[in-house]
Amino acid sequence: MKASELAGFFADAGALEPGAFITLDYYIECSGDPRVAAAHFCAEQSTAQWRRVGSSEDLRVRFGARVTNLTLLDSGRAEYSYGIGGAPDGRVRACQVTIAHPHGNFGPRIPNLLSAICGEGTFFSPDVPVVKLLDVHFPDPYLARFEGPRYGVEGLRDILQVFDRPIFFGVIKPNIGLPPEAFSDLGYQGWLGGLDIAKDDEMLADTDWCPLERRSALLGAARRRAEQETGCRKMYLANITDEVERLVELHDMAVANGANALLVNAMPVGLSGVRMLRRHARVPLIAHFPFVAPFSRLSKFGVHTRVFTKLQRLAGFDAIIMPGFGERMHTTDDEVRENVAACLEPMGHIRPSLPVPGGSDWAGTLHKVAEKVGTVDFGFVPGRGVFGHPMGPRAGATSIRQAWDAIAAGETLEGHASRHAELSAAIEAFGRPTVPGSDDSGGGPAGGEA
Repeated sequence: MKASELAGFFADAGALEPGAFITLDYYIECSGDPRVAAAHFCAEQSTAQWRRVGSSEDLRVRFGARVTNLTLLDSGRAEYSYGIGGAPDGRVRACQVTIAHPHGNFGPRIPNLLSAICGEGTFFSPDVPVVKLLDVHFPDPYLARFEGPRYGVEGLRDILQVFDRPIFFGVIKPNIGLPPEAFSDLGYQGWLGGLDIAKDDEMLADTDWCPLERRSALLGAARRRAEQETGCRKMYLANITDEVERLVELHDMAVANGANALLVNAMPVGLSGVRMLRRHARVPLIAHFPFVAPFSRLSKFGVHTRVFTKLQRLAGFDAIIMPGFGERMHTTDDEVRENVAACLEPMGHIRPSLPVPGGSDWAGTLHKVAEKVGTVDFGFVPGRGVFGHPMGPRAGATSIRQAWDAIAAGETLEGHASRHAELSAAIEAFGRPTVPGSDDSGGGPAGGEA
């Protein structure tokens, strides 16, 4: 690209039409002049060839993405990251680039949005072999074309009548292979012990050994019995992840049978499929995170998890289960907090989604999770921490509630456990509790969300 052509792909952010652009933050590694590489990057994901042969019309004016900030981070490297070789001139430049992309190019359509910002033009741009999409910011006129969550944090709390504390989930374990009768009894015991939501694991589909029709009927009935016995509202979260063409059918069947929330593995199903389901659904939709890590795990390539969190909120999920704290999840504390913020921070008219950070949690990790999240607006999602409790799932769920009682009272977990057998047994089984300020992961049961 000639130096005289660069200006068409650069702009002062303040001079652009308000509301007409989404803003994208990228990390890139490039060769040659970073300004030329950034201009190519904008061209490839928007106009590509921006002038017809024999015409003086400049398509960049209407369709071109523009660099609004370019920060050189490093220019002394001999090679790109991840062993893909070096730049032709022997110098690799690492930059952070902010791009304003006119959303009229793709409209309020998630597949077309992703095709532009994560597609061929982005990840196959000349001289830019290393790319990571760090964040995306949507203007209000773009957000206005999306419904977002139907219920969100406030709606979930209203349904459950749970206020001023986290919402307690439990992943029924063993997560796969049980017949519906045994599976439903485990959920029932968890509800009696104090779970708000008992859920299918993300891997439990509509199988021949545990068909969704039978499973949802039994768990729907068990949920209603638990509500009568405890006087508290409960949710059965049924996994309807499947081919897109079956989502509505499975929604209708599970809801008719008593499932009053539905789990969908967001990325395997596809966000457009989720958006379609949200328009049909009459119960809350909860996202799970399979297929996110392959895009996001590398620190300098792919797509940051907070982008997926924002897209899931945009598509209409009322709660978003995400990789949580602790070494097992390979996610830094800062990244988890960024995803929590992406669920809760203002986003036009789009309701907040409940963040549910998960990973090997039990009663002894609740205090640390609450402290790191910094709000009671989160879901706590143990699996074996409830269903692997040595006294059974009812006691496992009770130990979670006892742990929260200790936190609310400002009491140590060990002190509270000395008067509560369920919490004491949890500590004996799963290890010492973690407390705010400690650096350990607290041990605990591995596998699943917990």
